[in-house]
Amino acid sequence: MRTPPTRRRRRSALPYFLVLPATLLFALFIVAPGAYAVLLSLQRRKVSGGLLGAGSEVVWAGLDNYRQVLADRELLSSVLRMLAVGAVTIPVTIGLALLFALLLDTARARFTRAARLLIFLPYAVPGVIASLLWGFMYLPATSPIGGDHVDYFGPTGVYGSVANIVVWGAVGFNTVVIYTALRALPPEIYEAARLDGSSELQIALRIKVPLVLPAITMCTLFTVLASAQLFNEPNTLKPLSNAISSTWVPLMKVYTDAFVTSDIYSAAATSVVLAVVALLVSFAAARVVQARIAGDER
Repeated sequence: MRTPPTRRRRRSALPYFLVLPATLLFALFIVAPGAYAVLLSLQRRKVSGGLLGAGSEVVWAGLDNYRQVLADRELLSSVLRMLAVGAVTIPVTIGLALLFALLLDTARARFTRAARLLIFLPYAVPGVIASLLWGFMYLPATSPIGGDHVDYFGPTGVYGSVANIVVWGAVGFNTVVIYTALRALPPEIYEAARLDGSSELQIALRIKVPLVLPAITMCTLFTVLASAQLFNEPNTLKPLSNAISSTWVPLMKVYTDAFVTSDIYSAAATSVVLAVVALLVSFAAARVVQARIAGDER
């Protein structure tokens, strides 16, 4: 029996109707602000009226803002500080998440529900709240972890202090992702390996890790992108440490330019540059993941 044309049209239109709300939200909160930021980045405010600066007007600047941003040494310094924190947080976060997931997936694991909750709980705490809690733990007057002997807010120690907050705020999510991928694997593989005399460590390293490598790569990509958006932790700790300036990481510089010095045009150009870099990193990582999956399928 043939399906009536009206019903066929309804079925063909159903997928578009289902994705319409997400598409509208994406256009409203991502595409539109992004387009407005690009427009602002191509403009600048010109002050007129001589020394008194009696008036000002917005004029077309072209790529001048981008030239200034790319030549800004303070932005370069903030990027280097962000990379220094990321060099610690990315491998430690993924390493701990993989370790926790493997431990939860062992045959002898006990109290896994409580353990999953405890591991995931720091991720559920907002970054600002977690930074405030850790800030009081770092302060010498209130520190239960040796803040009167260790300078957690020094020029060097502050990197570890920020990285510590970032790591525990991200480990829970990545653990859940990797653990879910492990639970999706057929248990017959493990049983065959045990019959061949493989230990739990050998099963974990030679079977589980290679099979969940796409999930690990995806978590690494998420962690890299999160490191590029580092803002809440250092901005919250800034009043407690003289080592954290108002331009300590790129997003703090964007915030300072836009809302402290009122240079929204330079801030928009910096935001566009950071967004383009993040997109390029995401695209490169996605291609690596696809190539890896295609190689495994072969």
